[in-house]
Amino acid sequence: MPKLQPQDLDRIREEMARTMSLREGQAQAKITVHMGTCGIAAGARKVMSALMGALAEKGIEGVILTTSGCAGLCSREPMLTVERRGEAPVKYVDLDEAKARQILEDHVLSG
Repeated sequence: MPKLQPQDLDRIREEMARTMSLREGQAQAKITVHMGTCGIAAGARKVMSALMGALAEKGIEGVILTTSGCAGLCSREPMLTVERRGEAPVKYVDLDEAKARQILEDHVLSG
């Protein structure tokens, strides 16, 4: 296992700060793209890239974009979960890039 470098510690600190910001009420929402092997095979990388591009294009802050493994519904991949502060998590299934951008606009940003 390689030794940690100072830049690794900076990255870990930033990731933890983003995670804590949702728990502490600073982040508006968290989007989790499920990227187990089944998700990746179904196109989850394209969904993740589309969301990353949309967030960067619009300069959106306060939205955490992260990944996880399989959510257990392999036949419905690609899939993502949206968590908004004070609301129950919502899973979206059978996604593509256009649907992911629409979810970002309609659910995450507009409520």
